[in-house]
Amino acid sequence: MGSTTHRHEYDVCIVGAGAAGLTAAIFAATCGGNPRRKRPRIVLLEGAPRVGAKILVSGGGRCNVTHREVSERDYWGGPRTIIRNVLRSFPVEQTLRWMHELGVELVLEPTGKYFPKSGQAREVLEALLRRMATLGVELRTNWRVQRIERRADGWFVVQRRGDASEIYAQRLILATGGMALPKSGSDGAGYEWARAFGHTIHKPLPALVPLVLERGAEVGGRFEEFSGLSADARLVLRDDSGKALAETQGPVLFTHFGISGPATLDLSRHVVAYRDRTGTRVALVELGHRDLPTLESAIAMLQAAARESPKRSLGHVLAGLYPERFARALAGELGPRVVSQLTREERRHVAQLLTALPLRVIGDRGFSFAETTAGGVDLREIDWRTMESRMVPGLHFCGEILDVDGRIGGFNFQWAWASGFLAGRGAVA
Repeated sequence: MGSTTHRHEYDVCIVGAGAAGLTAAIFAATCGGNPRRKRPRIVLLEGAPRVGAKILVSGGGRCNVTHREVSERDYWGGPRTIIRNVLRSFPVEQTLRWMHELGVELVLEPTGKYFPKSGQAREVLEALLRRMATLGVELRTNWRVQRIERRADGWFVVQRRGDASEIYAQRLILATGGMALPKSGSDGAGYEWARAFGHTIHKPLPALVPLVLERGAEVGGRFEEFSGLSADARLVLRDDSGKALAETQGPVLFTHFGISGPATLDLSRHVVAYRDRTGTRVALVELGHRDLPTLESAIAMLQAAARESPKRSLGHVLAGLYPERFARALAGELGPRVVSQLTREERRHVAQLLTALPLRVIGDRGFSFAETTAGGVDLREIDWRTMESRMVPGLHFCGEILDVDGRIGGFNFQWAWASGFLAGRGAVA
């Protein structure tokens, strides 16, 4: 005997219960804010046993909800005009009001990041789940999707892996995320479904990911000696001709494999994309002190130190800029020398190390250690007002599945809230 197909019908089916999917479910259930509309039947499908895994681990378990200042310049991927329109539809101020309505009190840190006052990411997740339950959204976990198709009559059919269960929906929202942090359930399946519907997928690559450096005798290749040290620095990615391709500033953390920390993570999407695009084995990244933007400024600093403290050693001067172990390595054999006795050539050599220390990047830590994904569904194939496909009526997208990735600091969550809001509202328009 053949198995019986179990058909369940809904107005809206959302695949993926991360930040964007949860947001889309909530705003779809509220009919986009129209109280006169009949509440739609909505189901949210999640392949993992529990929802919101990335919310729980984000921000060191605190959940960096958003940032004080957000603009399209904080993102890469698709056209920035489209990104700007999405962000302006649900700006930071609206996120703050919404979190307040959900019962989550946020605090602003000096870095511009907003976190729950409780310091617990779980508070954000539980608030979203409570609101969703209050609105009558049906949540199904352990519901791994095998196949998605759109019938001639316009219904979307979502088939479960391993049994005969089928979801029929008039509208479908893909909020499946990217490929970052695969242990959370992000396996890239959403890209294949989008491609099957005719959408262009820009190659997914790790973003906000630590970088692996080549070992060597020079200071930049001896990073293991400085493992655990953090320096406030500037990083510049250069191509083979020496042209600057990208620049970031902030803390750089030395590790046993290379570098991490905020400035590294922000630069990583550019480094990974450059290596992938050119096929080069080594990408050159220069590390410089944040307060010494040019060679001339570093030379001037050394000259000022010689005038003001002529008997200080170079090692002591550099220890005022960087952690001692790193400063000692930069100074090298010149470390014990009195700074006022350095020759012009020696000052220039030290200044070059302070402004453009070469780091040879030979890889990254991959999707398992990436915080987000670069690449995804082409934004130009989406109507940003509703996040609906321009190719398949009734198909919507939101979150990381799209070709948008932001800086570290709450920017990717802001994209999730904003795109989820538009997709949820658009699906019931």
